[in-house]
Amino acid sequence: MYHSGTQEKDKTTSIVAVSFLFLTLILIVRLFVLQVFEHNYYNSLATGMHEIYKRLFPVRGSIYLQDARTKKEYAAAINRDYYLIYSVPKEISEIDITSTTDALADILKLDDEDKKNILAKLNKRDSLYAPIAKKQIEEAVVAIKDIGLKGIYSTTQVYRFYPENELGGNVLGFTGFDDNGDLQGSYGIEGYWNKTLAGRGGFLSGERGAGGTWIALAGRTIDAAEDGADLVLTIDRSLQYQACDILKKGLTDYGAKSAALTLLNPKTGAILAMCSFPDFDPNNYSKVDNEVSFNNTNIFTPYEPGSVFKAVTMAIGLDLDLVTPNTTFIDPCVRHFDKYSIHNAMDKCYGTITMTQVLENSVNTGMMWVQDKIGQERFKNYIDKFGFGEKVGVEINTESKGDVHQLETKRPIDYATASFGQGITVTPLQLAMAYSALANGGQMYKPYIVEEVRYSDGRKEKTTPQLVGTVISDRASKMITGMLVSVVEKTYVSTVKIKDYYIAGKTGTAQIPGPGGYTDETNHTFAGYFPADNPQFVLVVKYEAPKRAWAEGTTGPVFKQVADFTLKYFGIPPMK
Repeated sequence: MYHSGTQEKDKTTSIVAVSFLFLTLILIVRLFVLQVFEHNYYNSLATGMHEIYKRLFPVRGSIYLQDARTKKEYAAAINRDYYLIYSVPKEISEIDITSTTDALADILKLDDEDKKNILAKLNKRDSLYAPIAKKQIEEAVVAIKDIGLKGIYSTTQVYRFYPENELGGNVLGFTGFDDNGDLQGSYGIEGYWNKTLAGRGGFLSGERGAGGTWIALAGRTIDAAEDGADLVLTIDRSLQYQACDILKKGLTDYGAKSAALTLLNPKTGAILAMCSFPDFDPNNYSKVDNEVSFNNTNIFTPYEPGSVFKAVTMAIGLDLDLVTPNTTFIDPCVRHFDKYSIHNAMDKCYGTITMTQVLENSVNTGMMWVQDKIGQERFKNYIDKFGFGEKVGVEINTESKGDVHQLETKRPIDYATASFGQGITVTPLQLAMAYSALANGGQMYKPYIVEEVRYSDGRKEKTTPQLVGTVISDRASKMITGMLVSVVEKTYVSTVKIKDYYIAGKTGTAQIPGPGGYTDETNHTFAGYFPADNPQFVLVVKYEAPKRAWAEGTTGPVFKQVADFTLKYFGIPPMK
């Protein structure tokens, strides 16, 4: 019996020993897994929640302007740490509440209303948290620490920062915070490219017990976040500054309601400068009085362009071999359409003139005569080829497509008015595209504003110029260019002509439609390209309702100043 009991005891001891050995092996294996295979996760956990946060939440990509000559880059939108200053009222003694409030008001430059609000927050004795001020710079935090205010603390918050302030605000857009506290882009580049800029959030996974808590020894992994991509724009910083400064000065001098400017390269479609007023500072977008300031007029606000459109109609006639620059026309002085009559500006009558003179004198009846020769169906087909009535697809929020639906009515008067740019609406960028085709041998390139996308994994995507199509022939392009040069040389010699360079261009002064008919206010436009013997730049300038009669005296001088700066900036040699 004794021997049997000993055997049972030894057997039990062996089982326990094996069990302990087995558990020990499991612990050793698990420890090996933790230290080797899951080292990254637990190392992150050991370094604190801040490191985990960085791995789970992506960094928003930056946006850069450039120097188009040297390719040097300038930050236009970046992330910056600011500070949230908050209090724990329970830690502030009652006798210190007033002095603490006074000190905060002095450091943070608060007005009486804000000071009163802080005093009320600090007087809530049972409160464990009360925000005092957000988006504060480091100097304010240091000043608070230096005087040793009890119960006052700070924590960092990431905000979007725009170093150039108002410069390009309508192009860049802005960022706010969504319901999850993440930066969310609105308008402009920030809105259109939000997903690319935002990146992809990470993911923390693991096993939980019945109570919902993490199982300590269970597998747990981090799928790291993917930071947002950086964008390099085609916008040249110096051109943008000079062009927008000149445009804004004109806005004030001419008393206009709004202004727009687009400068692009007709050989590629790259947008070199784009200005829109009224504008705003993306750093302080919440202080804007009217949301209209967020809209980029170049792409958002279609309007009746007026006589700048005559160059398009004439180019169609040239392309179809229906007219030449020297084709003559006898001006009837007025055209009648049922109960409507259409005259030339100031009721002028020109007699027998050439097609070039029709453009030089901006003769409405001459353009209607050319459109009659083209015919409705062919005219509508060319308008579609030029891209009017459709979005051009530029990668900025938010774009309008304009309106040319009146051409679907087939009424002769609708085609007659469209021939000289009334009754249809276009955006300044669409107009710039059309003139780029006139300048570039008839070839139209899709406009683009992002030159390169740089992903966080090192990949780079460079934009390749995209040919939309050949709208008119090279021959027609050369003829319309010569005619538009003659317009500047003979009509706008004092307001637009630049010494030693040929400029091809045309003005447009169009009445603004209102309820019940056209108003006395007008939109002014100058569209053109330069140098005309080898066009490298297309420029469109537009003012809404300036307090001057004709576009030659408003958009003309602005066009000249911007063109002159651009030619010198790129070192374009004068004609020989």
